[in-house]
Amino acid sequence: MAHHEHPTAEHPEDVVEAITPLMPIVLPIAGGVLMFLLAFIAVFMA
Repeated sequence: MAHHEHPTAEHPEDVVEAITPLMPIVLPIAGGVLMFLLAFIAVFMA
């Protein structure tokens, strides 16, 4: 009977799993930038 060995190469870390701990910092900053851009567009168009 043949003996099959599975390769032990490490898989690369998932991008989503790498960013998840930073969400409490990234989301408010992204929200603030988005609100600033929307307010700037509203003032510029008025």
